[in-house]
Amino acid sequence: MRYLLFLVCIGLWAFTSGTIADFCDVANSFGITDKNTYGGLTRKDYILETTGNGVVIFDYDNDGRNDVFIANGTRLDSAGKPAALPQLYHNEGNGHFKNVGLQAGFSREGWAQGVCAGDFDNDGFTDLLVTYYGHNVLYRNKGNGTFEDITERAKLPVTGTRYGSGCAFLDYDHDGYLDFFVANYVDLNLNKTPKPGSGDYCQWKGIPVMCGPRGLPLAHNALYHNNRDGTFTDVSEQAGILKPGGRYSLGVVSADFDNDDWPDLYVACDMTRSLLFHNLHNGTFEERGVEAGVALNYDGDLQAGMGIAVADYDGDGFLDIAKTNFSGDLTSLYHNDDGKFFTDVSREAGLAKRQLLGWGTAFVDVDDDGWRDLVIANGHVYPEVEGKGLGDTYLQPTVLFHNLGAGKFKDITEEAGPAFQVARSARGLAFGDLDGDGRPEIVLVNMNAAPSVLKNNGPHGNYLNILLTGKQSNRSAVGARVMVTAADRKMIDEVMSGGSYYSQNSFTLHFGLGKANEVDSVQIRWPSGMVQTIGKTRANQTLKISENGSGKP
Repeated sequence: MRYLLFLVCIGLWAFTSGTIADFCDVANSFGITDKNTYGGLTRKDYILETTGNGVVIFDYDNDGRNDVFIANGTRLDSAGKPAALPQLYHNEGNGHFKNVGLQAGFSREGWAQGVCAGDFDNDGFTDLLVTYYGHNVLYRNKGNGTFEDITERAKLPVTGTRYGSGCAFLDYDHDGYLDFFVANYVDLNLNKTPKPGSGDYCQWKGIPVMCGPRGLPLAHNALYHNNRDGTFTDVSEQAGILKPGGRYSLGVVSADFDNDDWPDLYVACDMTRSLLFHNLHNGTFEERGVEAGVALNYDGDLQAGMGIAVADYDGDGFLDIAKTNFSGDLTSLYHNDDGKFFTDVSREAGLAKRQLLGWGTAFVDVDDDGWRDLVIANGHVYPEVEGKGLGDTYLQPTVLFHNLGAGKFKDITEEAGPAFQVARSARGLAFGDLDGDGRPEIVLVNMNAAPSVLKNNGPHGNYLNILLTGKQSNRSAVGARVMVTAADRKMIDEVMSGGSYYSQNSFTLHFGLGKANEVDSVQIRWPSGMVQTIGKTRANQTLKISENGSGKP
């Protein structure tokens, strides 16, 4: 029956559409069906009930197939109800996934938020960090299909209450081991938080809603250094992370924005200035978001930043930034001009049409024409707006902007297939190849609903996938920069941790090649400083490259 529904979905739309993208939601046929639990259904009394969960796509058991981990939440009135646990979907290799979360060791209940992946101990198995309202949890992959909570053993905080949000692994000091950064949203004490409608920041368009973030205490972000013995040290102060002061921080990503081969950090902040931490190569960072032009919008105003997408969308050799924002504001597109300064080109690029409440986002080449398109998950924070005639809805469409080249995008949401015609209250978003056909699917975490898995059945060009393994560098190759040369074009990408909203994409880099049947060269700049080049390579395969080794399909 699942297979039949899948065929009907792709067949009917393809017959009537014939456009660039024909996306169908295949979550049901894949077996990715367990509902998310997060706060109230028809009203939300606290900001904690609104932020939702993230997703990561990774191969946790090294069988060559991508698996899916989805964080989960709870409710304020959860007593006596079935536990809502994190979901780990194992890829069975037959077009089906099985939730093995509990068997794999994910038994912790609570307000889980974001998730990021990386092999912090370089043992060849990818580990997970899950952020929580409470304390974060570091899960070590034991290599036998299970994970263990080593938070306390790793000398990470297990007492007190923090509102952990986005996270990212990075090797900020190039010692070959992954450190990690955690964003914190609000210094939230539920016992001291005002009730809906009780203050200036507890109303929206005349209706009483949950309070915040403005009016609530600011939180501070954290950077943890890997001691290379299974433990971590909080270096936030000495590394310069605390110097900018408190923020309402949400999404975070680590990437090399100035092409100096050292990882920087960008943090999307809600109604406070977003942060760009430039790596000074000596174990410290300098925050320069305002100076660089990525802290505010084009008018110099504050925004409610949520999620982050990073890619070289125009092919000029520098990584650009897209940031999702609150309802009534357009998605920010910061063009990287020279590695030091950015220009907000949101309106000129064609992103002004949709002004929904955005969360997870990613640059992904949906038609393999060699230009990264932009997908955005949306959904309001206030269920109370539904039916009030305020011009906003709680459930909102996922949006797809097609990259036309030359720095321009076109909104093709209404032509992108049945999966883009469904309104959702979506939060986390990640992409990666789930069915082994070499092309990425898009996973959405939907608040208090089952996930969505979006597959494009439209026309495609050729592609090349690249999966890296570090040796002198960290095993996950986080921070490695790849340049593919094909048909007189140079395309770059980077192995990143974090990104989107509370989520992380597959470690496998996907390059659309258009009509090119081969690439002329693949160059990798590893975090260790080593530069490695692979010669002519045929298209439509996944190239597995080890540091200082050869590329193999």
